Amino acid sequence: MSFIPLASPSINEQDIENVSAVLRSGMLVQGLQVEQLEQQLASYLGVNHAIMVSNGTASLHLMLVALGIGPGDEVIIPAFSYIATANVVELVGAKPVFVDIEEHSFNINSGLISRKITSSTKAVMIVHEFGLAADMQEIKTICDTYGLALLEDAACALGAKEGNFYAGSIGLAGSFSFHPRKAITSGEGGAVVTNNDALAYKIRALRNHGIDSKFIGKMDFIYAGFNYRLTDFQAALLLSQLKRIEFILETKQLIAERYLSEIRNPLIRLPTYGVKKYHAWQTFHVLLNENLNQLEVIKYFKDNGIGVNYGAQCIPEQTFYKEKYNHFSQREFPNASKAFTHGLAIPLYEKLNASQIQKIINTINQFHN
Repeated sequence: MSFIPLASPSINEQDIENVSAVLRSGMLVQGLQVEQLEQQLASYLGVNHAIMVSNGTASLHLMLVALGIGPGDEVIIPAFSYIATANVVELVGAKPVFVDIEEHSFNINSGLISRKITSSTKAVMIVHEFGLAADMQEIKTICDTYGLALLEDAACALGAKEGNFYAGSIGLAGSFSFHPRKAITSGEGGAVVTNNDALAYKIRALRNHGIDSKFIGKMDFIYAGFNYRLTDFQAALLLSQLKRIEFILETKQLIAERYLSEIRNPLIRLPTYGVKKYHAWQTFHVLLNENLNQLEVIKYFKDNGIGVNYGAQCIPEQTFYKEKYNHFSQREFPNASKAFTHGLAIPLYEKLNASQIQKIINTINQFHN
């Protein structure tokens, strides 16, 4: 059996044909395809606005810039996430304030948020880690009580739900990524979604050099903005995949259920989540026994033809943040540190076939110290 990569995007011939049609048209920059994608994504998520941008990091950055968050401000974020969650806070001149995660869900521990709020706190930016919605109703109550903006990094969570609400649609604004490891991809791409008309208007302007998105006739620039546009051929690729998003998510759910029921190795702890949540399973992340060497386990899987890797980072342990803020991660953020040093992402995507799934299960069950 050939090597099983950690991730592989689900691109079919119709997707390729749709992109080819745009390339043949010569209309490549942000245009009708982007506009259609924004409408369909907003409809799918049940929000008023979806603004397509060049990547998920750009979408996070735009949310902060549009809200005027900058020097002297603090933004609360989970200690365990991809580095971009913290980087965008730094890039606007604000301070990321880290909160530890829950060990079982890998999401921010909502019970620890209030103790990190100060007079400088302007927003809480949660992450729906690996495709599982955070405890949004509880976190929303905290934000409403303290008058804070609730922002959602839903990069991994397209299609995830808490109750009847989609991840990304609950806070003031939500951010999505369409990197190749996501359920649907445009190679690079992102989106900001919101129900706030004024915020949507400002983000639309900021993504395109600050141009007034309502201009008629003479062009006018009302902000110092960015070039964060998405191309039309990228939008065409996403539009085609969005039509089968439910099939992709259902297939991933079935694979995850097999893992949860058939992986039985006392050295491997499986993820858990509540019955009121629909997991999008962007990543199937497990915890290794603390006696195991993470790098040796990664080598074991690769030697057996399976690609595995780190799921995310304990951000306060990364050199820049460790040196700037002098955090002691194992003491301050024990669960985030453990998820980073003993966590492992294993393959879970729609293209996996039955024999590949069985090989992954068998390889995990046969592993011993």
